Amino acid sequence: MKKYTLAVLSVLTLLLTSCMASKDTKNAGNLYDTTWELEYISGPRIAFEGLYPNKKPQITFDEKEKNVYGNNGCNGYSAPYTLNGKSLTFGEPGPATMMFCEGGGEQQFLKQIKLTTSYAIDKDGKLNLIQGDVPMMRFKKVAKQ
Repeated sequence: MKKYTLAVLSVLTLLLTSCMASKDTKNAGNLYDTTWELEYISGPRIAFEGLYPNKKPQITFDEKEKNVYGNNGCNGYSAPYTLNGKSLTFGEPGPATMMFCEGGGEQQFLKQIKLTTSYAIDKDGKLNLIQGDVPMMRFKKVAKQ
């Protein structure tokens, strides 16, 4: 009887583990084929609309190239990223056309993205970029690729 119970528990554990693994893979898939628009950033003492008076930052993940690209509220940018489970880090942004940006949001966005250590997609489908265990930026989906 003990062997039977042990076998059943082993199978149940295996099933539960495989279901959780496929859920993580599905969530990672949610990063791709979407353009994300910033709706919250932590840190600055300036109102969000003051930081980004003309355009809100956007980010798109390129799964094949392992690059992100978009705009930082003013100028375009692209940067490499490393994704391992929920761990997410960004490399240095590549060259971009530099024009004067009102509000100071561009520097705040680039600073926060470099400090990212992981991500989560919440129950509302919003992308949270996290530093340590604190969500620092929140994005909403704006377009499918």
